Amino acid sequence: MSVINFNIAQWRAWAPGLESVDDWQAWSRQPVVLASSDAAPDVSFLPAMQRRRLSRLARMAFSVGWPLADGRTDLPLVFISRHGETPRTFEILRDLAADQPLSPTQFSLSVHNAVIGLWSIMRGETSEMTALAAAGDGLEHGMLEAAAMLDEGAPAVLLIVAEEQPPDAYETWIDDVPFPYAVALLLTPGTDWQLSLNSSTQSLSKAHWPHALNLLRTLLGQQTTCQHAWKNRVWTWHRTP
Repeated sequence: MSVINFNIAQWRAWAPGLESVDDWQAWSRQPVVLASSDAAPDVSFLPAMQRRRLSRLARMAFSVGWPLADGRTDLPLVFISRHGETPRTFEILRDLAADQPLSPTQFSLSVHNAVIGLWSIMRGETSEMTALAAAGDGLEHGMLEAAAMLDEGAPAVLLIVAEEQPPDAYETWIDDVPFPYAVALLLTPGTDWQLSLNSSTQSLSKAHWPHALNLLRTLLGQQTTCQHAWKNRVWTWHRTP
């Protein structure tokens, strides 16, 4: 069994129609799949020229992460997205299929580490940054990355997990994004939270909601423990009462 300890100093989350703490409190009590929406978060804190380069996935990540990074310098970042820029990638593939010329800008912004690249440029941030494309327990793998940074002396680490609604053509293969969402956690050293890993000899069923949203429900509720299973890995989050 592996165990890491940390504190969650602050958090922010966004999904279409869910922006405030009260919004998320209401959803966490009665979680439902949100109706399809083209809504995008407000990133008016960025200059207009910079905003134009951001996809909705990037806007979601910036909207939840930027306020938590406010006033902090040398803040390492772990960005997690299992599927990444699926709408942008799909458009590139459609152009390829139609023998249309490809946009270098579209391609450069479709790669998995584009979000942290834009973050680094727009914030002038040169701290360590990691972009992860993990499986169904990507949040937990991101926590391991963040814990390693804290262990090496970082006073805080920003963790952002974000998923975009994939195009309909991917529906057969991508079934773990009920709606677009982004969650940011400002992590600091401490023992308020513990994350442990156990293994199982059998493949376990996946959670009904993505792990980041289940953790958010735990943060907002009175529970001290939540558990996530993926394949033969069982992760347990425990909050000190």
